[in-house]
Amino acid sequence: MNNLLDIRTPAQGQAWALKSDYALDNLGLSNLHQVYWNLPTEALYEEIAFRREASIAKLGPIVATTGAHTGRSANDKFVVREPSSEGHVWWGQYNRPFATEKFDELWARVQGYLQGRDLFVQDCYVGADPEHRMPVRIVTERAWHSMFARNMFLLPQSNEEYRRHVPDFTVVSAPDFRGVPQIDATNTGTFIVLNFAQRLCLIAGTSYAGELKKAVFTVMNYLMPRKGVLPMHCSANVGKDGASALFFGLSGTGKTTLSADPARGLIGDDEHGWSDGGVFNFEGGCYAKAIRLSPSAEPEIYAACRRFGTVLENVVMDPVTRQVDLDDDRLAENTRASYPLEFIDNAVASKRGGHPKNVVLLTCDASGVLPPIARLTPEQTMYQFISGYTAKIAGTEVGLGAEPEITFSACFGGPFMVHHPSVYAGLLKDKILRYGSRCWLLNTGWVGGAYGVGKRISIHHTRALLNAALSGKLNDVEWTTDPVFGFQVPKSCEGVPDRVLSPAESWPDRSVYMSKYRQLAARFVENFKKFEAGCPPEVLRAGPVLEQGGSPRPASASL
Repeated sequence: MNNLLDIRTPAQGQAWALKSDYALDNLGLSNLHQVYWNLPTEALYEEIAFRREASIAKLGPIVATTGAHTGRSANDKFVVREPSSEGHVWWGQYNRPFATEKFDELWARVQGYLQGRDLFVQDCYVGADPEHRMPVRIVTERAWHSMFARNMFLLPQSNEEYRRHVPDFTVVSAPDFRGVPQIDATNTGTFIVLNFAQRLCLIAGTSYAGELKKAVFTVMNYLMPRKGVLPMHCSANVGKDGASALFFGLSGTGKTTLSADPARGLIGDDEHGWSDGGVFNFEGGCYAKAIRLSPSAEPEIYAACRRFGTVLENVVMDPVTRQVDLDDDRLAENTRASYPLEFIDNAVASKRGGHPKNVVLLTCDASGVLPPIARLTPEQTMYQFISGYTAKIAGTEVGLGAEPEITFSACFGGPFMVHHPSVYAGLLKDKILRYGSRCWLLNTGWVGGAYGVGKRISIHHTRALLNAALSGKLNDVEWTTDPVFGFQVPKSCEGVPDRVLSPAESWPDRSVYMSKYRQLAARFVENFKKFEAGCPPEVLRAGPVLEQGGSPRPASASL
């Protein structure tokens, strides 16, 4: 906010109470109007309301709108090409190079823009494992973005810790600043530019809060592999027996919903590391999709959307009654809820768990041909992990329409992967083999036909299959070998109709089903060509097999 009239705001008297000795002038930010350091949630509520940035809904959640950008601007992300990191970066679609001199010019323009303005700072950490924890600083124009950062990251526990906080990486968000492509070498007025040498990320032209967390996740994806830690776009939980489980998947595949299980402790819902000491959450909060949440299917997340301290993005609210409508998608399909992990009753306080007994790869198959669950060998796991097949759900990125878009996103998080996918795949294979994890492919997409014909699989059926896999009950059933992909598919599961387990049986025409299945397999093969170099032969053989003419391999006998 550009407070030209020097109006005193509600939290101005406490603005410096939790100030770090490592001030913003170390970053080159000067002539600022007022800096609000590490305001607690209650003070941020006052500032949000005073500045009319957002509304307060019934029972207390903040309801904010993000304007034109209701999802990530994937095409506007850049990485500065500089000597210390350029040899490690997987340059291309997700990591577009940005010239060092252009970054310096852009940063100078942002610094000039921020002069005379109010800023909010949250000093926090990413990484629940003290051995791999990184101090970060989030600098924002908006008070509600500061509250989002406070929800999503790990917080210092004392005034002294705040005072001595020195960030290893800083994110500066200026949503009202617009880049000029002809001057700044950006694609549009929106940009997300990471500079690993300067340990700085600039975000401008978008109010979508998800850019803040994903910028930090991208940084962890760069730093952690160099320490032998696997960064993962996954959720994680732990059973009463102490065995943890991982759920890889893109937004919309069910990571948050499936990991928020009342019978299991929640380690985290989106971003984790897997070190020699086990699994640990990168974050301190959850960022759940809120559209059409069900109080019966997702009771914990549904309840969190009605609490003081939660930030709701693009959720429709009645301005008179202050009731929110989680079913209304008029502002966006990609409505979101940001809340501290502790809002989930069974959250694990340490945000850490042991080595996973089960690794689940989630996919949302819009073709409606993959089985709802399959058991994978380590090699098949590597193939599926590198492929990262799913359907992008409407709204999670700028530019998506109403229908899901079939996509392959390496490591189930291609936009956030800085190194080549083989780096992450090699780490995953090493840990799966070392710690004996069982691996599964869980399809949360369509059954009975493709999108528009069939319907999305019931969450109750998905949970029944998942519970059977995690508990070991699926180990005792009869299996059959998939004729195209070669993985093992159960013939039965308690609580799930047999026709759901066999997708071909739920399609009205089996020949149409097989044609669609072959088409999907061919797309897998074509996509994997760009990863063949340097990929072990056993992983290449773990993909789908289409004989000449498009006929699938013969099915082997059931186990």
